Amino acid sequence: MNFISHEFFSFLLFFLLAIFLIAGYPVALTLAGTAIFVAILGYFVDLFPLVLLNVLPNRIFGIITNETLIAVPLFIYMGVMLEKSGIANSLLENMSRLWGNIRGGLVYSVLFVGVLMAASTGIVGATVVTMGILSLPLMIKWNYNKKVSAGVICASGTLGQIIPPSIVLVLLADIFQGANEEASQISGNLAPDPVSSVDLFAGAIFPGIILVIFYSIWIILCSIFKPNNFPIVKSNVDKISFKEILSVIFPPVILIILVLGSILFGIATPTESASLGALGAIIISLAKKKLNTEILKSSCIETLKINAMVFFIIIGASLFSLVFRGFGGDLIVENFLTDIPGAKINSLIIVMITIFILGFFLDFFQIVFVIVPIVGPSLISMGYDPIWLALMFAINLQTSFLTPPFGFALFYLRGVAPKEIKTIDIYYGVIPFIFIQIVLLVILYNFPEIITWLPKKL
Repeated sequence: MNFISHEFFSFLLFFLLAIFLIAGYPVALTLAGTAIFVAILGYFVDLFPLVLLNVLPNRIFGIITNETLIAVPLFIYMGVMLEKSGIANSLLENMSRLWGNIRGGLVYSVLFVGVLMAASTGIVGATVVTMGILSLPLMIKWNYNKKVSAGVICASGTLGQIIPPSIVLVLLADIFQGANEEASQISGNLAPDPVSSVDLFAGAIFPGIILVIFYSIWIILCSIFKPNNFPIVKSNVDKISFKEILSVIFPPVILIILVLGSILFGIATPTESASLGALGAIIISLAKKKLNTEILKSSCIETLKINAMVFFIIIGASLFSLVFRGFGGDLIVENFLTDIPGAKINSLIIVMITIFILGFFLDFFQIVFVIVPIVGPSLISMGYDPIWLALMFAINLQTSFLTPPFGFALFYLRGVAPKEIKTIDIYYGVIPFIFIQIVLLVILYNFPEIITWLPKKL
């Protein structure tokens, strides 16, 4: 029985979690149930003090009353309302009219609308599904290359991971704040600089812009060297007027500027700005005569479903993390990372590869609330800037969501794609965008100031 140790139970915790998740059990219940089961086993062999579980009610209360996390349901509602009221549909339709007579015009339209939806909804699944339903049949009808069409939709849809205001960044800010405090205790720094969603929003602006520019450059190069993949469509639809362009683009852009600007300039907290965004989405829908009882009801129900899923996962992950630390798992991870030759760079590479692979099988929320609290403090204590590290994790996960064969964005598009689009078309279509994101990660590693400069100026 010599193998029965703290290390054994730490490994058992993750092993059982993986088994039950693969079996299809609900994530939140799996996290909590696995933690309690292993904690009881550890108690019977005197390796886990059950008194640690007394901390759980305080943790749950802290999660529910966390002002930063209150922004999550409000941002979710803003995105759902804009999506349900047909704002995205109107944007794409009018952008197609504007760019239809330009080579690759519809691709540019999809990318532009994808950026706006990413900034307004922040929900990858909703963006990919909506863009797939609206634009993919039209691109097929106009004889655009199937692989290019699928790839652009998936890539633009995943921009919601890093383009602020993003739910992902709000959640990462909360997690990295805790990781930064823990790392500071390890290093003896009793007054660490806080990590806020404002910092992550500011840090994500330049990487988001660079990524969109890289996507655009690739599309331009492809339209030059492979013009047959990007036909010029002589549309019979009347040319869109400047007034129509403003009426379609102006409201969501102004809403995004108001929400993001109020956060960055310190006028409002992320939660207050999220409230403004939710109200603004309702006003836009009302102004465009798209608001009715059915849309309002369905938006509230969808928001409730997503929000309940997120917070139940947070609570389950909190219990899982508590038990893992009770077995000394955090120290095991820290010792493992610090004992690696060339610890700083190699530890980061190992963690990034691990998160990348986990992104094939686990949702973002599961990775953020289970993995990040475990590896974050160790990496920060090695000298990595928490804001930079959080953005690197976010972009890394965005890449894994695109990577065949298990990327979540691929499954989202596959579910709504016409039968003319084969799965292999989607796989081939996203490959250039995966390479672009990897290039961006390399650039950000070598030039961290791209992320850290603006947060330091605020």
